[in-house]
Formats: sequence, structure tokens, C-alpha cells
Amino acid sequence: MPPNNPQPTIELATRADLDALTELWVDLAHDQRRYQSAVRPEANREAMRETLGAYLVSDGLFVARLEGAIVGFVSVTVERGTLELDTTRGLLSNIYVRPAYRGQGIGTALLEAAEASLADRGVDELLLEVMADNEAARRFYRRHGYDPFRVSMTRSLADRDENDTHSKEDG
Repeated sequence: MPPNNPQPTIELATRADLDALTELWVDLAHDQRRYQSAVRPEANREAMRETLGAYLVSDGLFVARLEGAIVGFVSVTVERGTLELDTTRGLLSNIYVRPAYRGQGIGTALLEAAEASLADRGVDELLLEVMADNEAARRFYRRHGYDPFRVSMTRSLADRDENDTHSKEDG
């Protein structure tokens, strides 16, 4: 008798998955607009398809399949910077689960697969970014042992004359 709650299969993506994964990325990018992401989903569709292809080639693109359908994905890579560091870092660039499948452990399974893959490649720690206003994502990562590392700050330069109190105080 099949289980009532089928579990996803987490596996490396294949080239045949790229179109479906590009569509999922577009959904992710649309979703992130709620949190002030400036990424334009449709305008970046082809560039992201190429980027996802690069993750695929480097074994850094995993999919969650449920009854044959892709319901989520995660993309990771080993950081390759020009500076010598005391630690080897992995970078998680995207993780997404279709809204209808959230709350079933699929995001956790994807994250664990990504972490295991990077650990097998000698990565010491995983770095990721999350939109500051995306409290659900921040809770998810905290539950999985992630702590704040950097803080990004932003300011509109269009209204800098109105808010530039520092230079007025110095003058």
C-alpha cells in the first residue's frame, strides 16, 4: 500500500530539467519582489537558464521530485575568490519550493543535500543571503543552525540631498 504522504526524491538535476528549473527560478524571483528584490524575473530568464546550467555542470544543482514532478530546487557552489581565506566556503544562491508543497520538509531535504554535497567537497561553512523582510526564510535558516554573518545596508541616492545630514553637520 503506497504511503499517504509520499516523500520527495532529492537528486542532482539533469540537462532535461533546465527548462522546468528556469520556470521555478522565475517563480522564485517573482516571489522575492514582495521583499524588495530588484531582480527582474522575466528579463533575467535566459541569463538564469545559463547560470543554472553552470550549476548543473559543477554538480551544484539539486531538484526535489515528488511523484515525478519537480517541486523545488537548490543551487550551490564552492566559493572561488581571489583572496586567501582561513575557511573554505560554499555559497547557496537559490533554494525554492513551490508554495503548494511547503511545510512538508522538502526545503529541509534540499538544504541537507546541498550541505552534504559541499561537505564532501571539503567545504567548511555555507554562506547564503536572505532578504531582510523575508521572515519566513530567516526562521527556516535559523531552525537549521544558520546565524547572521554580514549585514547589508542600502540607501536610495535619489533623495541624498534631503537626508544628507552628515555633510551638513561637518560643514
